[in-house]
Amino acid sequence: MDTLQIRGFVEALREPVLVVGPERRILAANAPARSLFPTIRGDDALPLVMRSPDVLDAVGSVLAGGAPVTTTWHERVPVERVFEVYVAPLDAPGRPPSAVVTLRDLTDARRVERMRVDFIANASHELRTPLASLLGFIETLQGPARNDAAARERFLSIMREQGRRMARLIDDLLSLSHIEQHQHLRPSAPVDLVEITRNCIDALSPMAQENHVELRLDAPEALTVAGDRDELVRVAENLIENAIKYGANDDRAPTHVDISLGVCGSQARFSVRDHGPGIAREHLPRLTERFYRVDAGQSRAKGGTGLGLALVKHIVARHRGRLRIESEPGAGARFEVELPLSSP
Repeated sequence: MDTLQIRGFVEALREPVLVVGPERRILAANAPARSLFPTIRGDDALPLVMRSPDVLDAVGSVLAGGAPVTTTWHERVPVERVFEVYVAPLDAPGRPPSAVVTLRDLTDARRVERMRVDFIANASHELRTPLASLLGFIETLQGPARNDAAARERFLSIMREQGRRMARLIDDLLSLSHIEQHQHLRPSAPVDLVEITRNCIDALSPMAQENHVELRLDAPEALTVAGDRDELVRVAENLIENAIKYGANDDRAPTHVDISLGVCGSQARFSVRDHGPGIAREHLPRLTERFYRVDAGQSRAKGGTGLGLALVKHIVARHRGRLRIESEPGAGARFEVELPLSSP
């Protein structure tokens, strides 16, 4: 097999592949490898392209007649990436020893695994706290407070709230799982976004009054999008409820939340704007992460599960829409969703 045949062979492979010959010179590199190493040139020395001692040692071992080697290459710039590197001998009659270096990108798999571990740890932590509280109150009611009617009433009220907190968390976890399972299926039923929003405002009015927040709506008579009604109700509820909870003033002074709906090209636009303390810029990219909170204590005190905006993000993505968040400290926050209009 000559060099041209080797190059033709590796060019047909989907993963990045390098063929390395004597003195660790690169004999061939396929298109994915050239994309991974933009500066690569024919006959370059491998150490100029990959500065990984483990990979270079593996190639040297194989060129010296050793068995195939699997190792890992961790690239940190310009972005962090992890590759599994498999180095095997290439035996061709009449040719000096060569090695085939195959790189398999593990970055996404590692990221997903890290997210899974973090998710389990966070979910366990969120459930452990109210569960420990419930068990503690049950033991107290069975012991020292067995015959204390006032304490029993107070403890039962707290236990009910902790039970509701766990129920909300489990409900959000199940909803998130369901949405992710159907992420590839785009909903197409016609849904009136204005009707949904009005219903959510009616349902959340008692909470708004309790927090001294006025809900102001600016919307047309109807606005029909292609979607899943129940999921879009969750979007409107979450965004309006968050604006009420976190947009209210700490001094209980009256404030308002602006909710607007309209059309922008082929998209329906749904916007919720509060006039609260706002959110620092460094938090904005992470707001839709599961269990991420700007202020964990405040969120839990207000009944938040840390999953509301993650649900919104996944629902909007399933509807092939877009979510934008704008905020600055002291200037409130705006959450804006764009969804495709329903075809006539």
